[in-house]
Amino acid sequence: MIAPELHLIAAQLEGLEETIITKLIDRAQFKANLVAYKAGKSGFDGVENESLFDLRLRYHEEMDAYFGRFCVPEERPFTPGLPLPRRKVTLPPSCLAIDEYEKVNLSAEIKSAYLDLVPRFCAKGDDGQYGSSVEHDVIALQAIGRRIHFGAMYVAESKYRSDPVRYRQLIRGNDTDTLMQLLTRKDVEKRILQRVKEKLHHIQIEVNREIRIVIDPEDVFRFYRDYVIPLTKKGEVLYLLNRRTRVECGAGLP
Repeated sequence: MIAPELHLIAAQLEGLEETIITKLIDRAQFKANLVAYKAGKSGFDGVENESLFDLRLRYHEEMDAYFGRFCVPEERPFTPGLPLPRRKVTLPPSCLAIDEYEKVNLSAEIKSAYLDLVPRFCAKGDDGQYGSSVEHDVIALQAIGRRIHFGAMYVAESKYRSDPVRYRQLIRGNDTDTLMQLLTRKDVEKRILQRVKEKLHHIQIEVNREIRIVIDPEDVFRFYRDYVIPLTKKGEVLYLLNRRTRVECGAGLP
């Protein structure tokens, strides 16, 4: 079971940062290739309403669904109407207190933010490597989604347990503004942003720039500042508003 202690959750989130950074670097080895995101330009016969990216994401998530990926709380899909798992999935007990994980699904906003990011951190132009581009897109997008949803659910639960009486009162009053203020810690956000920037710099410091493309750390810094952190906090509010009134695991708080 993932413990509700905030410092352990923060350590998990830091590990997910590194995954996101490496996946973005992998995607940046190809040009923006914007045609890969245009409906009707996928190269698939008879497909007019989806792009190559859309198709790759949908087929990838259909396979993931069969294997049970989306039974995991923080693995929220980007594709609606996915099939049920074909394997029996047994998960360890969770400290979460929400019955429907899909009530904390920010995937549409995450996808939109990622597609806005692509032409900023990838070199302009077209290298024809559309299949490789969207393959790395899907992996990077899922890593970002996992980080945001993990932070949203587990951080919110941990903070709730730190002061359940206060949080219950705000939840019952549907006071989203005060919840957002209570969940916001500017000092922590500042540390996260600085750490992401420094990690990207250090990972790329010895890269052979004759054969590898590097990412400007400022692009990822701004992506975290403008999207990852705000969407995580939005997810925290959604989690709290949909939280059960009785916790059936962990400390058993009301």
